[in-house]
Amino acid sequence: MPDFAEPLARLIQEFKRLPGIGQKSAQRLAFSVLRAPRADAERLAQALLDVKDKLGECAQCNNISDGEMCPYCRAPHRDASQICVVEESHNILPIETTRTYEGLYHVLHGSISPLRGIGPEQLKIKSLLDRIERGQVREIILATNPNLEGETTAVYLSRLLKPLGLKVTRIAMGVPVGSDLEFADEVTMSKSLENRREM
Repeated sequence: MPDFAEPLARLIQEFKRLPGIGQKSAQRLAFSVLRAPRADAERLAQALLDVKDKLGECAQCNNISDGEMCPYCRAPHRDASQICVVEESHNILPIETTRTYEGLYHVLHGSISPLRGIGPEQLKIKSLLDRIERGQVREIILATNPNLEGETTAVYLSRLLKPLGLKVTRIAMGVPVGSDLEFADEVTMSKSLENRREM
C-alpha cells in the first residue's frame, strides 16, 4: 500500500473492512471524505454512530427497529395470520417493493450452515414458535434464499411447522438459485410470492 498520512491510512483500512470494498474503493472513499467539507464528515460520523446507538431488534419479529416494534409489526392493517420468514432484515425490502404482501415478517438472523457451525439453535426460531403459539398464525411463507443454506433452513422449518397444523409455503423459484433476495427485481420477487408452493 502506498504511504499515506496515518489518519488517512487508518480511514482506508476501516473502509476496507466493509463488505465489497477493496483497496481502490477504500482509497476513493477516504479521499472523498478528505475533500468533503467538515460538516459532511461530521454528518457521516453521526450517521454511523446513530446506527449503532439508536437501532435495535423488533421485540416481535427481530427486524431492525428504532423502537420496541418495527414499522411492519406496528402497522394495524397488516395481516397477522401470515408470517413471511426471511434470513436477514435486508431481505424484507424486495418483498415489500412488490406491494403484494400484506402479512408480517420474521427475521431468523441467518440460515442453517453446518460448514460454518450454524445450527437451528443459533437462529431466531424459538421466537417464531412463540408467535405461532399465540394462535393467530395460519400460514408461514418460507422466503429463505434459494441456495443450499436457505433450502436447508426451509426444509428444517417445514418439518418443524407442518405438524402444528399450519399452511407452510415456500416462495416459488422465480428467484434464481444461488442468488440472494437482496438482488431480485420487483417482477421476479412478485412472481415468486404468487407462485409459492406448499411444503
